[in-house]
Amino acid sequence: MTIKALVWGENVHENSNEDVRSLYPEGMHETIAAALRESADIEARTATLQQAEHGLTADVLENTDVLLWWGHAAHGEVSEAVVDRVQQRVWEGMGLLVLHSAHFSRIFKRL
Repeated sequence: MTIKALVWGENVHENSNEDVRSLYPEGMHETIAAALRESADIEARTATLQQAEHGLTADVLENTDVLLWWGHAAHGEVSEAVVDRVQQRVWEGMGLLVLHSAHFSRIFKRL
């Protein structure tokens, strides 16, 4: 069975800090996804805050078994509609792993 993982990241520091950009040229979310892809049992995709609906559309979430949420500095920029959508999917059984400072994310505090 393949696990469909989605790595979500703010992608803020990679765009605003040259040191971070030099370490993670594809973004921290892509670095995490690349590590997950080393397993033949994991299909890892990515989404970021800057995408439409933060990359967390209903279709994307419906096709996700586990969401890895990397947050740090832009918790307040995540829309309530997206938080509602993610919350519903978690209640339906989607896994959620919060990384770094995501304990301050809206979705983590809500759940």
